[in-house]
Amino acid sequence: MATNDRPAVDEELVEAALEVARRYARGDNHTVAAAGRNADGRIVTALNAYHFTGGPCAELVLIGAAAGQGAYDLTTVVAVGDRERGVIPPCGRCRQALLDYFPELRIIVARGKELRTVPVLDLLPEAYVWADHQDE
Repeated sequence: MATNDRPAVDEELVEAALEVARRYARGDNHTVAAAGRNADGRIVTALNAYHFTGGPCAELVLIGAAAGQGAYDLTTVVAVGDRERGVIPPCGRCRQALLDYFPELRIIVARGKELRTVPVLDLLPEAYVWADHQDE
């Protein structure tokens, strides 16, 4: 646990996302990398797939990549921009999808150069929780 009762930042996860951005982000089609840690400790990585029709963000690609590797319990996610732009927050669509798939998920975000880890629900105050509105 870090100071102020906030979880420590998973530096290995941040570095994994940065490495994917450095190695594989090319041109305008792939500009954001994401990394997620599964409950079993595995790290899964992904890149966005930009397209003028609204291609998926790196966090959405990460959800599919994780499932394709049997990693169904992501605990922490981070996204970084290419060209050394550093940690970037998920967009609204990704925040909602991440909350719906992983309600206990933590997201690494930046405030200036300071990184911190926050619950996904903190990024969506008064959120619509899809699971709460499904028939059982």
